[in-house]
Amino acid sequence: MPDEKIHLSDAEWRERLTPEQYAILRQGVTERAFTGEYEQNKEAGEYRCAGCGQPLFESYDKFDSGSGWPSFVKPADSNAVEEHRDMSHGMIRTEVVCATCQGHLGHVFPDGPSDRGGMRYCINSAALDFEPED
Repeated sequence: MPDEKIHLSDAEWRERLTPEQYAILRQGVTERAFTGEYEQNKEAGEYRCAGCGQPLFESYDKFDSGSGWPSFVKPADSNAVEEHRDMSHGMIRTEVVCATCQGHLGHVFPDGPSDRGGMRYCINSAALDFEPED
């Protein structure tokens, strides 16, 4: 894990990201269910933050939740993400952000597979880049 956080201006983030990535990572938008590039991805590899490249999730921790978004039982490293209380849209949820660039990734819910820890990290595909195993 890098010790330093990435701090860019709004203009720098807009230049670095696609409009969809910017909306999700910097503005907290959620992509429509079942539309994301990685929702059905079954390849072995590593999912990284689309904003800064930080490793976030491993393919062996991914599962089909039926929610319409890539879902993982845990982050690749406990320090890869941060969790914050989110009370937007009349709900109480736990937001998941990249620990390095503070980009919005999605939310975590306690309804994942009980035999794998019980958590479901529900992540926007556009917040991720996928690096297949060699």
